Amino acid sequence: MKITIFAFCFLCAAAAFGQTASVIYANPQPIVIPSHPEHAATHAMGQESTLLQTSVYSYGQGEQPLWEFASDKREVPLGDVARAYRQGHVLDKKAVIISNN
Repeated sequence: MKITIFAFCFLCAAAAFGQTASVIYANPQPIVIPSHPEHAATHAMGQESTLLQTSVYSYGQGEQPLWEFASDKREVPLGDVARAYRQGHVLDKKAVIISNN
């Protein structure tokens, strides 16, 4: 009982100490937004260049059906794996040596 009362008093004291907020200052700090006047100014555009001449990527037109992307890999369900493991465990050889103390 004494330990719970002590723990409760300790937690209340910690909470009261946390509410003092000595790290927060009362002086307001105005928000200063930097100005970038050249960001939206009118200027000449860069030279046009194509990405296809120097790129190793190729592209095609049209759509490819989903069945052409499918793989032939068949996943074995986890239940079947567990049943096979259990069957193998039943058929395993048991220990032949029996020791009596």
